[in-house]
Amino acid sequence: MNPEKTPDTRDRSTWSRRNFMQRTALAASALALAPSVHAADAAFPVVRTPVEKRKFKSAAIDAAIEKFKSSVGNKELGWLFENCFPNTLDTTVEFKMIDGRPDTYVITGDIDAMWLRDSSAQVYPYLHFIKEDKPLKDLIAGVINRQTRCILKDPYANAFYENDSVDGHWKDDMTDMKPGVHERKWEIDSLCYPIRLAYEYWKTCGDVSPFDEKWREAIKLTLKTFIEQQRKNGKGPYHFMRKTEYATDSLPGRGYGNPAKPVGLIYSAFRPSDDATIFPFLIPSNFFAMVSLRQAAEMVETIVKDKELAGECRALADEVEKALAEHAIVHHPKGGKVYAFEVDAFGNFYCTDDGNIPNLLSLPYLGAVKQDDEIYLNTRKLLLSDQNPYWCIGKAANGLGGPHVGVDMIWPLGVIVQALTATDDAELKGCIETLRKTHADTGFMHEAFHKDDPKKFTRSWFAWANTIFGELLWTTYQKNPKLLD
Repeated sequence: MNPEKTPDTRDRSTWSRRNFMQRTALAASALALAPSVHAADAAFPVVRTPVEKRKFKSAAIDAAIEKFKSSVGNKELGWLFENCFPNTLDTTVEFKMIDGRPDTYVITGDIDAMWLRDSSAQVYPYLHFIKEDKPLKDLIAGVINRQTRCILKDPYANAFYENDSVDGHWKDDMTDMKPGVHERKWEIDSLCYPIRLAYEYWKTCGDVSPFDEKWREAIKLTLKTFIEQQRKNGKGPYHFMRKTEYATDSLPGRGYGNPAKPVGLIYSAFRPSDDATIFPFLIPSNFFAMVSLRQAAEMVETIVKDKELAGECRALADEVEKALAEHAIVHHPKGGKVYAFEVDAFGNFYCTDDGNIPNLLSLPYLGAVKQDDEIYLNTRKLLLSDQNPYWCIGKAANGLGGPHVGVDMIWPLGVIVQALTATDDAELKGCIETLRKTHADTGFMHEAFHKDDPKKFTRSWFAWANTIFGELLWTTYQKNPKLLD
């Protein structure tokens, strides 16, 4: 059985912010349709999409599932891995060949649109298996090809439709909307994630076929966009406003956001949650840009032999790194020297974190800082405490939340990235146990759940959370399988 779709399949913001009682009622409805995990006749019912209805079948992923299930002592984790890890392939991908090249459209789950961020993160965990599964390799190459076309269409857009004929849900937004664009919220990470995926694809299998002249043009456009959004020469071309009752869905300052001092950092109008920033220099996303620019430089220099473009990418990465060293580190009265979440370079900053990725917690996972970085460790300790306004302490679980669905709502993504950056076995095991206990008898991860009652959750079909949870379980199985018993 598929996870039940939410009523609104068009926009994550509309769904996530619906009346809380409506969300709770929907969750209860979904649970009524799903067999209980603790049902007497079947402890772990079949909830994965039936074979004949799966969007894509991977022999390597199915073999990994069988290996995991047969080796891991905790049978519920085996069941969750079987449901969650293949969820992107089972339910969200459309693969075809266009002009002899792979093309893959990836929806996020209950919203029929392709986010550059989500689509990258959804297929990234499958890179471990592409050398033994050519169809899976072609599928991910298709994602890279599709993302290249999306970026060339509009580097400021965060989400796209499968084709230009769709009547856009947000077509009346006050910005430069284009055919085929679902939403045009400028987020630094939207241009970082495709580079991360492309770089790891190349490093894993050595295939360079996706990296043609159009891909090089997409990298050039990415660099141009980052430089524009340093806003050293005015506000730049991007502006965005929306008629909405939610303040986080639009930008102040006549669509340009709150002011910040041009210091070399890159402005991000929105966070990875698609919520507007308070201070425009979103620190985790600037760290991500630094890493991505260096990855892009290595690729364009090695693959397409463009040393000039590579040098420009490295120069911007160095500039961002220098600006981060000068402006990202602040003094917190309880935490000491920490990385701020957002700053404006006028001396104002915000110390918190968001459950979505990239966030401050994820910096080692993204390769932006070392795991033992002193400032990161101070920051991590602060974020996982009651000094963080969005750290939730509840009867059912403790975990990282965020403003996107309101206070008291824990994001499984936040718990997962805490686990992926943990160095202590007890913390890692505790995070996995939290996720095991809070899927609300559905067998799948969700966008967020209430800290006191996991059955009050949002988004019963959210493929990114499912797949990265599978990544966490597989990584743990490879490194320390005893933690899963």
